[in-house]
Amino acid sequence: MDIDLDSLQVNHQESKDRFEIRVDKHVAELTYVRHGNVILFTHTGVPPALEGNGLGSRLVKAGLDYARANKLRVQSTCWFVTRYMKQHPEYNDLLK
Repeated sequence: MDIDLDSLQVNHQESKDRFEIRVDKHVAELTYVRHGNVILFTHTGVPPALEGNGLGSRLVKAGLDYARANKLRVQSTCWFVTRYMKQHPEYNDLLK
């Protein structure tokens, strides 16, 4: 599927504890649990039709930027978030 990344918005669905990107009928998501000043990222999911377009990375960046803007500490049980953070050490100061 051809995707115009510049036109996509990451939406924070606080009532669902997730960040999401919608493309047609597909939804890519980054889910989390929040406890006080800690945000625990639990899952990054990108539908097969959307894989390989950088949506997962875009979601994680949005989640980490949200954590920074709200002075939250970050934990992760999601391998994708953990890998992203290792590849982007500028977010290491957020780790709990």
